[in-house]
Amino acid sequence: MIFELLFLGLVTGFVSGFFGVGGGMILVPMLLLSGLVMKEAISISVVQMVFSSIYGSFLNSKKQSGILIDGIAIGGGGFIGGLCSGFVVAAFSNLTLQYIFILIMLASILKLFFTPAEHDKKEKNQSILLLVLIGAISGAIAMSVGAGGSIIITPILVGFMNYNLKRATTLGLFFVIFSSTAGFISLSFNGHMLYSQGIMVGLASLVGVYLGIKIKHMINIVSYKKYILILYTLTFSIMIYKTI
Repeated sequence: MIFELLFLGLVTGFVSGFFGVGGGMILVPMLLLSGLVMKEAISISVVQMVFSSIYGSFLNSKKQSGILIDGIAIGGGGFIGGLCSGFVVAAFSNLTLQYIFILIMLASILKLFFTPAEHDKKEKNQSILLLVLIGAISGAIAMSVGAGGSIIITPILVGFMNYNLKRATTLGLFFVIFSSTAGFISLSFNGHMLYSQGIMVGLASLVGVYLGIKIKHMINIVSYKKYILILYTLTFSIMIYKTI
C-alpha cells in the first residue's frame, strides 16, 4: 500500500499544481477505487491538501501578483467554513457525502462549460465581506467531502466575477491553504484523521505540484479550460461509478 499511496500522491500533486485544486477531487475517487471508504479517503485527502496548497501557492506567487487581498478574504472565509467540516462529516453517512460530492461536481462542470475562459470585461469589484461569505460557504461544503473548495470557488470567480481562468485557479489553490488547514483541525478534533497515510501522500505530492505549475504556465488559456473540464468530467464519472 505504501508505493500505491506514493504514486497517488505524485499524481494528485501534479493535478493540484496544474489545475489549481487542492487535489481532493481526484484523490478521493482514487482512494475509493483502492478500497477505502469515504471518510478514510477524506482524512487522507485533507492532509495532502495542506502540503500541496502551501507549496503550490508559494510557487504561484513567483509568477502571478495581485492575488493577496482577494486570496486572504476568500481564504479567511474558507478557514471559518472548514472548521465546521468535522461536524458535517460526523453527521452524514459515507453514501450521503458521496452524493454531495457528485452534485458539487455536476454544478461546477455546467458553470465552467458555459463560461468563457477569459472575459472581455474587467473583473468585478467585490466587497471583502462578500468574498469572506463565499469562502465560508465553499469551505464548509467542500472540506466535508474531502475537496479543497476550488472546484466551487473557480466557477464562481470565472462565471460571476469575470476572473481570468488561470488567475481564478491560482486563487482557488490559495484558498485551499485556509480551508484544508481548518478541515485538518476540525477532523482531528473529531477523531477522523489517518495521519501517517496522509503525510505519506502529502510529501509525494510536492514533486507533482512543482511539475504541474511549471506546465500550467506553458499552456494557452483556451486549451487550459478544456483540460479542466476533462478533469472535472472524469472525476464526476468515477464518483458516479462508485456511488450508483
